[in-house]
Amino acid sequence: MRTVLVVLFDGVQSLDVTGPVEVFAGAAAWRAGSYGVRTASLDGAAVRTSSGLSLVPDGTLAEAPAAHTLLVPGGAGTRQPDPRLTDWLRTHGPRAERLVSVCTGALLLARAGLLDGRRATTHWAYCDRLARDHPAVRVEPDPIYVRDGRVSTSAGVTSGIDLALALVEEDLGREAALVVARHLVVFLRRPGNQAQFSAQLAAQTARREPLREVQQWITEHPGEDLSVESLAARARLSPRHFARAFRSETGVTPGRYVDRVRLEHARRLLEDTADGVTEISRACGYGTPEAMRRAFLRALGAAPAEYRRRFHPVPTH
Repeated sequence: MRTVLVVLFDGVQSLDVTGPVEVFAGAAAWRAGSYGVRTASLDGAAVRTSSGLSLVPDGTLAEAPAAHTLLVPGGAGTRQPDPRLTDWLRTHGPRAERLVSVCTGALLLARAGLLDGRRATTHWAYCDRLARDHPAVRVEPDPIYVRDGRVSTSAGVTSGIDLALALVEEDLGREAALVVARHLVVFLRRPGNQAQFSAQLAAQTARREPLREVQQWITEHPGEDLSVESLAARARLSPRHFARAFRSETGVTPGRYVDRVRLEHARRLLEDTADGVTEISRACGYGTPEAMRRAFLRALGAAPAEYRRRFHPVPTH
């Protein structure tokens, strides 16, 4: 039996806890004895989540069993953590066979020095803070989750389910993970990555309906003519007025927003399909493979072919 120990603290995000717990519990129900899930807080007392729910742990961290998988959730409580929690993680984190964080739980791991020299991710809104406060951590802001050896970190909130499913698939096989995913009505492997949320949610500040409609059009039609003139016509504004209003209400220029959407769409196709680079470059509006290559090198420091080698999943049999 693999013991999954979930760390609880005041201000924890409830979904960071219950999402992965439901995955491991579902896998244990499918294959009896595969996982044993335990929860623990510093003093064994109930904790109040960021949404106001109360969670009652199984016991104290000091008395918790040795963990195969030590899971550290995120939430508002990671911003000013109890120093005792950081100390406990610093001591016990290296002892777990597998160390996992959900959302801003990565901030706790970083504070304890457990991410130094490793690749990691966290909620898109906190990636800059993680990189700034912990320069020894190689932050990757876009993936749903990042696995670096025995340490795995996931992005915001529900991505903890994605990572837990990946761990179940590793432990028990694809069938087990697929059964759990179907029961929870989620993807076994979610399409895309958190870039689709970070770029587009950050830009969902347009107040006027025509601008919001244009944003949606860009997202759904990356291969179309997305020049300022074309988008302005769709919004029924002059190009100059459109460009000024778009930047004022979204924080980015139309061209920059188009660049982000096209790059994210191309990345998803490279990750999730076997389409050729030429086909993808046309579908994403780059026109030529060379134009897409320049965009990838400028934004990611890797050509499309190299990106696919690194991130396209290799089927296992």
